[in-house]
Amino acid sequence: MAGPAVSVVIAAYNAMPYITRCITSVAEQSIGWDALEILAVDDGSTDGTGEELDRLAKEHPTLLQVFHQSNSGGPSAPRNKGLDHARGTFVFFLDADDHLGPEALERMVAMAEANGTDIVLGKMVGEGGRGAPTSMFRRNQPRTDVFSSRVYWTLNPMKLFRRDLLERLDLRFPTDLRIGEDQLFVGPAYLHANGISVVADYDCLYWVEREDSGNITLRTGGSEPRLRFLPRMVDLLLEQVPPGPDRDHLAHRHLTVEVQQFLDHLVHEPRPEQEKALARLAEVIAPLWHEGLNDRLSAMARLRLHLVRHTMLDELLELVGFESELGRKGVATPVLVDGGRAYARYPYLRDPSRGIPDACYDVTRRLGVRHRVTRAELRGSSLHLTGHGYLHRIATEDVSTELLLRERDSGTEYRLPVAHTPTPGLGREDDEGHYVYETAGFEVSVDVDTAADGSGLPDGLWDISLAIGAQGISRAVRIGSKRDASVPGAAATHIVDGGGQARAVTLYTTTPHGNFTLDIGERKHGVLPQVSVSTVRWAADAPTELEFGVRCALAGLPVGALAVHLEDGRGGTAVFPAHASPSGADLVVRVPVAELPAGLWAGQLRLGGWVWDLPPAPEGLVPAKWRRRGLPWYAKPAPDQGETFAVQVARTDLVRAVARRLKP
Repeated sequence: MAGPAVSVVIAAYNAMPYITRCITSVAEQSIGWDALEILAVDDGSTDGTGEELDRLAKEHPTLLQVFHQSNSGGPSAPRNKGLDHARGTFVFFLDADDHLGPEALERMVAMAEANGTDIVLGKMVGEGGRGAPTSMFRRNQPRTDVFSSRVYWTLNPMKLFRRDLLERLDLRFPTDLRIGEDQLFVGPAYLHANGISVVADYDCLYWVEREDSGNITLRTGGSEPRLRFLPRMVDLLLEQVPPGPDRDHLAHRHLTVEVQQFLDHLVHEPRPEQEKALARLAEVIAPLWHEGLNDRLSAMARLRLHLVRHTMLDELLELVGFESELGRKGVATPVLVDGGRAYARYPYLRDPSRGIPDACYDVTRRLGVRHRVTRAELRGSSLHLTGHGYLHRIATEDVSTELLLRERDSGTEYRLPVAHTPTPGLGREDDEGHYVYETAGFEVSVDVDTAADGSGLPDGLWDISLAIGAQGISRAVRIGSKRDASVPGAAATHIVDGGGQARAVTLYTTTPHGNFTLDIGERKHGVLPQVSVSTVRWAADAPTELEFGVRCALAGLPVGALAVHLEDGRGGTAVFPAHASPSGADLVVRVPVAELPAGLWAGQLRLGGWVWDLPPAPEGLVPAKWRRRGLPWYAKPAPDQGETFAVQVARTDLVRAVARRLKP
């Protein structure tokens, strides 16, 4: 008999009253009982957890299996026991404090099966004040790996694992560690997995902070436990990942998250233990950290690692306190601008007695960019933009902001000057008013017929950016995602007359980010679908004027450029431009047939090089009649012209007309 789809393994120690909700959330999974088994291991609880598990097992005898054992001191042994008894195609490890969203397992199993992946991460949500990882859950990822995503930034085991992977690797949680045992289980699984999936569009796991702060990762303090698992993780990377970008990607996680957590615990220990532990940490991380990693790291992380490498204990303790104070204040650190670079004013910046390199403080590439568009409008061939843009923490002095147009495929760029405008009070509502940006505004008009160094911009998709500059520092950023509610983002196509040749220029916002782009030459926004002839009829107020109703979604076009062109096949031509209809909804073209010479007139609707066929006149359209120089004339739809429009204009043959009347 085939086993279940998922074995849910729950290690439980003194988990009352959370264990009830935990088990219930699994029992109520939409995947159904036939696809489930729950393996709960009571690790010597003394608060009634074991008794509650037994009660729940009686309620769900075919679903829940309970094991009791003496307390092992950590989650590894009970998890291993559950894994030893698991029969499912997949295994999900769930902590007894936490609970699942109703569709979590169904969605994760479906993701694994659809993509043939060995591990699935379901979106985690913090509850009760507990913070949950977010960087790997920004979007669904059907198939990724540990090197090209952020999945390595969550090394807890609350994931869906294909059991074959775990058995093939003979993976079990190490029982000699109080914390970090999950990293030594999940890390190898990540590295050897045949693909990893991420379910980010559904809250799968609720990660709970207990009211008594009894979560093991929250109550296990001290630097010593961290110095027991971290060297083993370093060895894992050194042994299984060759030097290079892939190893650096994983090392980044340990050199930031683990080092910071280590230091947070170190500050509470006696001085001799601090010195010994710091020296050991410097030794442990030395094989992972090299100067080439600096571009991946924040300035704070670079400074931290420099102080660790040189075992500068007093400076590290000062830095930990400084970081803690920053977190309480919620205000970004001021910067020093020098030589076109920005340096965070962290402790010991340019202190000659410490000799810490400026590179440890350099935040130039990580300066926040703030921007907003207050106007974005095409008029004729000119694009008008206004708004503001500034570098966070950099005063708007010696402003050098420019507009940047970059063609998406070729990479061709044009930089255009903007007018810098005052923005009094800008920034006073942020950072408790520490930073104010008085000259961050910009105004610019871009003529697409001259923007390319005096020539017209070539056809293409021209992404619009601001190269925001002040005090010798410049950062380019796409604009449009932040804009006033009055600034539309819908595509608006204009026909412009560039040097006698009509071109389509569309201002639109990209999906999903909402930044502005100019589409020149119909790369994405065709003109033909935006115009159509909807009706053909005689004008109600002028029975000898044929009226064409034209639906036009174009946002702008030269006056008279859209017109009906008629030809009589003998060299005669007539042009009738479109005008706004009285209702304002559509355009109309009126053809005064009484002014046309005799002949068979056919034609098209034209706009520059764009052409639309005119539909045939509807059946039953009566002829128009009038007198010219006292003689009767008529105009009527021409027969036998198929699906195209044609009208016959002729003088009435009086002899034939009389004969028809006299014919019995």
